[in-house]
Amino acid sequence: MIKLSTSLTALAIALAPTAALANEEQAGEPHQQAHKEEDDGIVVVGHPPVDFALLSSTSTLEDDKLLINQRGQLGETLAVLPGVSSTSFTPGASRPVLRGFDGDRIRVLTDGIGAIDASSVSADHAVVFDSLTVDHIDVLHGPAVLLFGGQAIGGAVNALDKRIPRSVPDGVSVTALGGYGSAANERSASGAVQFRLADRWAAHIDASWRKSDDLKVPGFVNSPSLREYLLDEAAEYRAAGEPDEAAEYEEMANLTGKVPNTAARSTTFGAGLAFIDEGGNLGISVQRQDMRYGLPMRPGAGHGHGGHGGGHGGHDEDVSIDLGQTRVDLRGAVELGEGLFDSIQIRGAFGDYQHIEFEGDEVGTTFSGSGVETRLDLVQNEKNGWRGRSGVQYFTRNLRIVGAEAFAPSNDVSRFGVFTLQSLRLGQLELEAAGRYERANVRASSVGFAKSYDLWSGALGASWRFGQDWKLGASFIRGARAPAPEELLSDGLHVATQAYEVGNATFRPETSKGGEVYLKYDGGAVNLALTGYLTDFDSFIAALPNGDEEDGFPVFEYTQGKARFQGFEASASARVMQWTGGSLTIDAQADYTHAELKGVGPVPRIPPLRLRGGAELELGNVHLRGEVEHNDAQNRVAGFETPVDGFTMVNLSAVWHPMGDDGPLTFTLTANNLFDVSARRAASFTRDFVPLAGRDIRVSAKLAF
Repeated sequence: MIKLSTSLTALAIALAPTAALANEEQAGEPHQQAHKEEDDGIVVVGHPPVDFALLSSTSTLEDDKLLINQRGQLGETLAVLPGVSSTSFTPGASRPVLRGFDGDRIRVLTDGIGAIDASSVSADHAVVFDSLTVDHIDVLHGPAVLLFGGQAIGGAVNALDKRIPRSVPDGVSVTALGGYGSAANERSASGAVQFRLADRWAAHIDASWRKSDDLKVPGFVNSPSLREYLLDEAAEYRAAGEPDEAAEYEEMANLTGKVPNTAARSTTFGAGLAFIDEGGNLGISVQRQDMRYGLPMRPGAGHGHGGHGGGHGGHDEDVSIDLGQTRVDLRGAVELGEGLFDSIQIRGAFGDYQHIEFEGDEVGTTFSGSGVETRLDLVQNEKNGWRGRSGVQYFTRNLRIVGAEAFAPSNDVSRFGVFTLQSLRLGQLELEAAGRYERANVRASSVGFAKSYDLWSGALGASWRFGQDWKLGASFIRGARAPAPEELLSDGLHVATQAYEVGNATFRPETSKGGEVYLKYDGGAVNLALTGYLTDFDSFIAALPNGDEEDGFPVFEYTQGKARFQGFEASASARVMQWTGGSLTIDAQADYTHAELKGVGPVPRIPPLRLRGGAELELGNVHLRGEVEHNDAQNRVAGFETPVDGFTMVNLSAVWHPMGDDGPLTFTLTANNLFDVSARRAASFTRDFVPLAGRDIRVSAKLAF
């Protein structure tokens, strides 16, 4: 508590000069993050640091595309983007996977600040995120990821929400959204109101609700290899004269139609207040989010011969998670005029988090804690083609883990970072350089562990515009990540992964060297993007089986060694026909990651080659789209994994703006997995017993005025 109070006090002191200076008039035109509209004097606040435009590889989900792809969890929402897959642990818990990286190697952010939850600790922990309250979501790679943290070697996901107002409206603005999805009988609704309190004051109130039932899937719930195992077990039990056990295994093997215990529900309430002026801005918001979702267990795990009781996965009762977070966010900026520096920008957030793992109605393991993250950015004005952003960042989190299945001890993590990103434009050539130093501390007093890591990261980049519409670029990043507490200190049964996990307290930092090369063409009617990337690790951390068993579960031991990730992303689109009031556009994309633990074999849970092609028809206010997505079979699997069959899905969507494309009303109708194909994600821990949704007919209506 003393550490937390100190952190909050430091945050308040940092904000004090921002609030005081916000009223001062500054000379000159503001830059990017705030500008003055000539007619009505409205000042609009941007969304630093994403709007800095030094992002060589960025993909975005926004507007109608975000509306069509909104799901209950972030991973499923983003899975349509190039290079993005999903952990798909359960409909209630799904993190994004970027170029084969997940967990602690990517950062999930809201307006530049982390989620302050426990989602990176385990794949069954949901991200505290509500897609119903965001404007758009960016997926980031390249040198600029060092703005967010040295551990984000896989990239970063940044969602821009509307809770702290970015402008003072003339009156009242209202957004309402409702939707339904058939595959899980999913119902969702949200509403937000933003209004003027005074000349320079704006307020915001929002609420959202989402509820879904067990997920409908085509064919057998369990994969062919898992069904074969279950039927073999059933035959052994029957031969041993245990017909009840045999019948139970046969029932599990032949399960069809729905994935048991995958229902989910969530509610979110939020409010924000902002002072916005030409000289600066200062805003605060409060959010409360609550979730409850089921955790399907691997059939038969811990239940075989020599295992210990429990009907499914060692548990007699269904396992579920009840999660809640209260979060307070702050955002401020002071305009500094036309000198060397454009503005000082500050962001901060405090989060109080708890989730309880229930076994039936009984409390199992509890994760609880709180954290603070703050950043202060000093933004330079552009001078003769030179611009930059530098700052400091601080994060602290305490996490208490209590219960019979606490696979890691309670721990405290803190990080302090100093960073800079600089860019110089020389005609058609632009050079970038970024550097970051971070001091990371991990403590677990119950086991007498305390260790600090000094982490140095750096990046160089260059891009060249040639011809009229072409751009060629390359970047190099040297990254460093401190081992996560669970990698250092785990020693217990991890129910989510159905394994007994053992950490290694002697791990050194995970360091990497890598880069990417990209080519882009933007010709208006024709667009093309091709990116190739490679990252080598000297000390990559992975959990691998050591051949032992503990209570009927395999023992997975965290190890450190050399690894290589490489792959590509490609996308292209062409407007092949255009006429008054309409057009026809075709597009295609592909992505692939090849990841190897040197001397061991494939890295676990790597997505296969994926191809997607589509056609989009615009007829006035109606936009129609059809697409085919093919995921190749993944036969490059780790020794303890089973191969994943390939699959091809057909998706259709229609968007109607009855009052015009810029009008206040939008209706959508989509048919995902139209032909009800059985599909499983290779990036998922639960792929053998939690397939993707079957045919899913979704409708939504959005009103914004």
